Amino acid sequence: MTVALQFVDEMPDFLRSLLESELALVALLGVFVLEGAMLMYFMPSELIVPGSLVLLGTEPTTVAAVIGVSVAGATAGQTALFLLAQRGGREYLLEKRWFRVSEESLDRFDSWFDRWGPVVVPVSNTLLFTRGMLTVPAGLSELDARRFVVLSALGTLSFELLLAGAFVFGVDALEGVLF
Repeated sequence: MTVALQFVDEMPDFLRSLLESELALVALLGVFVLEGAMLMYFMPSELIVPGSLVLLGTEPTTVAAVIGVSVAGATAGQTALFLLAQRGGREYLLEKRWFRVSEESLDRFDSWFDRWGPVVVPVSNTLLFTRGMLTVPAGLSELDARRFVVLSALGTLSFELLLAGAFVFGVDALEGVLF
């Protein structure tokens, strides 16, 4: 963690003060809304929480705030995509340039949803590389939006807790070995 802290200490004062303000969490909320809506193709979702903890710190209150913001933002973004799928339909989404899921991949995730039902929403949100992929099939189903929000939030919470835990406890263990 000392390498990460050195990076933060060497930042210009204005940037460090921004990271220490409430604006950092507001910006993070926006990032997670975009991630939840599957619009963050340039940054893997697996790096957002660990990167945030590098920049903001690993005090328990900071970790809790980052996790809370990540769950709220990603759930809001996924809910927006869910409602868009519900209203616009499958073909509408497949025609959009910003929707970068192939028809073959969507078919695969549709079959997962058909086979397992709504339980795959939190399961897929917990797994690497499938986060959010069941949002569209859920929106195309008869699933109630309120139930989707709960399932999406549960899966995102478990994913972000795992990431934060791996980062907080893993970095300390790795630093002893590497540095």
